[in-house]
Amino acid sequence: MIDRNHDLPVTRQAELVGLPRSTVYYLPAPVSAADLALMRRIDELHLEHPYAGARMLRDMLKREGIKVGRKHVRTLMWRMGIQALYRKPNTSKRHPGHKIYPYLLRGLSITRPDHVWAMDITYIPMAKGFVYLAAVIDWATRRVLAHRVSITMEADFCIAAVEEAIAKYGKPEIFNTDQGSQFTCEAFTGLLKQHGIAISMDGKGAWRDNVFVERLWRTIKYDEVYLKAYESVSHARESLARFIAFYNTRRPHSSLDGKTPDEVYFAMQADARLEA
Repeated sequence: MIDRNHDLPVTRQAELVGLPRSTVYYLPAPVSAADLALMRRIDELHLEHPYAGARMLRDMLKREGIKVGRKHVRTLMWRMGIQALYRKPNTSKRHPGHKIYPYLLRGLSITRPDHVWAMDITYIPMAKGFVYLAAVIDWATRRVLAHRVSITMEADFCIAAVEEAIAKYGKPEIFNTDQGSQFTCEAFTGLLKQHGIAISMDGKGAWRDNVFVERLWRTIKYDEVYLKAYESVSHARESLARFIAFYNTRRPHSSLDGKTPDEVYFAMQADARLEA
């Protein structure tokens, strides 16, 4: 993503994609097997208790016989890109130089496809190491419109997923994310503005709409990720793609009256065309 031969300075390139300049020159150290196992358990506990912060997670781990300090738990949570969901501000990875957009969904009735799309990122453990999964979701129908897997949480894989979703399905009226630096950088918001899409962002540390996306992550992890041990990034990418296809086309949803996201999404689109 960073082109060292480009006329644009590396510092400016890093700023545009929401990447700290120090990260450009940083060579990541391998994660120990002990930390990978600990991250896997923290991820499981986070799904079960999304309100738990580093202190509570440390205490839960202690009850399981795992001795670890709160600071180390907090460091691993940062590395995984997870945070506790509660009603007060917390330490989301917001970039201080990026513009934050207002939240547009309060009191809004979202009952049709392509009215609102949302995007989020989650940590995916593998047999050795981990990756991140980003997904674009249609709010009304729960359909996953596009996704990408990456070894880092930089903005480029999020942008690629949005570009794919727009190319396949057109554009939404509103696009909602949290205030993560991947979503507030000029490259990401510029793509949305280029297509005339209204930008909505959850309040810092907001709990209200993370819960909706957390349901998707719970399904993917309990029904797919935790049942397997991905041997490589390519294995994770292929297996997650198969599961997401299953999720869209064959898995019934209670919130959709037993229908699949595909059935609801395309039926609603057809109804909208007839009414137009």
